Amino acid sequence: MPESTLSSSSPDMNCSSLRYVHSINEAGRLLPSASRWNSIEIDYNVLPKSSIEYDSLPSPYSKSIEFNLVITDKTRLKRFVYISIFLVLAILALVLLLHFLPPKHGHHGSSKNLTLAINQALTFFEAQKSGHFPKNSSVSFRGNSGLQDGNSSSHDLVGGFYDSGNNIKFSFPTAYTITLLSWTVIEYHQKYADIGELEHVKDIIKWGSDYLLKLFVPPINATSGSTNTTLYSQVGSTTNDRFNDVDCWQRPEDMSYWRQVSICNSTASDLAGEIVAALSAASLVFGEDKAYSGELIKGAEKLFELATAVDPSAQGTYTMSDACGGQARQFYNSSGFEDELVWAGTWLFFATGNPTYLGTVTQKWTSAQTEEIPSEKWIFDWNNKITANAVLLTRLRFFLDMGYPYAAALQPSTTRTDLLMCSYLSEHIFNKTPGGLILLRPDDGKPLQFAATASFLSKLYRDYLDLLQRPGGSCGSHNYTLEMLRHFSMSQVDYILGDNPMKMSYVVGFGETYPVHVHHRSSSIPWDGHQYSCEDGDKWLYSEQPNPNTLLGAMVGGPDQHDKFLDDRKKPWFTEPSISSNAGLVAALIALHNPPCESSNFNCVGSGIDKMGIFTNIR
Repeated sequence: MPESTLSSSSPDMNCSSLRYVHSINEAGRLLPSASRWNSIEIDYNVLPKSSIEYDSLPSPYSKSIEFNLVITDKTRLKRFVYISIFLVLAILALVLLLHFLPPKHGHHGSSKNLTLAINQALTFFEAQKSGHFPKNSSVSFRGNSGLQDGNSSSHDLVGGFYDSGNNIKFSFPTAYTITLLSWTVIEYHQKYADIGELEHVKDIIKWGSDYLLKLFVPPINATSGSTNTTLYSQVGSTTNDRFNDVDCWQRPEDMSYWRQVSICNSTASDLAGEIVAALSAASLVFGEDKAYSGELIKGAEKLFELATAVDPSAQGTYTMSDACGGQARQFYNSSGFEDELVWAGTWLFFATGNPTYLGTVTQKWTSAQTEEIPSEKWIFDWNNKITANAVLLTRLRFFLDMGYPYAAALQPSTTRTDLLMCSYLSEHIFNKTPGGLILLRPDDGKPLQFAATASFLSKLYRDYLDLLQRPGGSCGSHNYTLEMLRHFSMSQVDYILGDNPMKMSYVVGFGETYPVHVHHRSSSIPWDGHQYSCEDGDKWLYSEQPNPNTLLGAMVGGPDQHDKFLDDRKKPWFTEPSISSNAGLVAALIALHNPPCESSNFNCVGSGIDKMGIFTNIR
């Protein structure tokens, strides 16, 4: 850059040169100037000139050796110094702010295609539908089935879902499934919409909620404490008769045997509570359809009223009664009922905004925790709702000020939720397989169902903290970060989708290697226009050939404690899927799916969650 200097022969100069420089430009640099009036005047003396013409040498080094600076305009210099200091401090503050704030839009997503996995996991529910099968279904190996269900009790029980690889319809896990799927839509509906799955999941929920509305018949002119309510807990039998839904290996479309119905009353508090929770949660999903949402709420409130009006000494679980749940014990034996009543009250509060329900929840919270058996601690599944309920109540405490007396009553739920997160992350509470799968119930087999819901809750709670702009949480002296929660959640889903020692995806149809001998009647019997009897079905049960029909999206039971898995149709503890397990998988997948933060009309802070939608009906 050419220098702007006066000639050395100028009469105004002694043996030194005078240069004019601007005090500062927009970038904070000193610049040469030809104007005396727009500059600071700096007078400097250089050592005696050498006889060598330095200008002729291409040297990169400064020609000046020593400066004697004389400040002629101190006001401008001070201004320059102050501005420079301010800029340095501002830049430093910005760097520190960016460093300590929790990341908002940085997503370390799975290498797996979660959009595809969600679509497939939802498709599994299509294959489980009972009743008049939709003509537009993407599942090609299913048709109408169970059209006589309920005839033995003179009540229409057509519809719903077959539970797993058998042809039984269990009401308890069906209600849990609808509650959980509804919860995911309430929290992450925009994610579903942006990947084109919102109507798909809502159709599945409605298929289930329509069926649940059929499962109870209130008494006429019921009096307080009446137990005359009729609840239907099961369609299909497990009796010793050869022609039943366990011993007969037959497609549901070919069933011609008599299907037994199990009947309960309102003393089946756990079953009633879970149905109430499902109807209430579904009412929020279909809030724009006032008529249908109102029907769901009306049914939920009526059933809750009847269930809670029962004398406490008469309340119990549905599997306590042989007529009600005797045949379900070997599949879905309930260990308590207080958690379902609290779960029901929580969802009814969200659905209606009636604080009476919240009061019931806070009053029963301690007794519900006391009822929890040690083997169920920290687990969220069809049997235990306390773990998830704590997360829900913490959500309420975080984002909606309920005031006295609820604020103090909700504090224990937050403490429990923090302990839950620490239990997932701790190396001393739960063991993991060598491949990294958490073993929440190591002695019971089918570990993936528990890992999936743990993945969901940890990511969901991480998103709550993210909305609060908190870097993490703590339990006692142990701290955890948002990244730790996200990493744990993702590690479990990645394991399920193929990052495991077997190098196998445990979701049918996902990835290159997955189970092909799934314990599932419809999937294992050819869809070839022939009707197969129970005896014919044995051929397919014991066949060594892969299933002729791909049960897309079905999450099987999973490996053992040592990551070993046997793809054997005759070993259901490895290869059988269920609707309740797949609901947990869908929940984990949608929670981990990267959020579409550019979407309009959506409260997105890097988590993809609808912050206030769940509180729509609370005034």
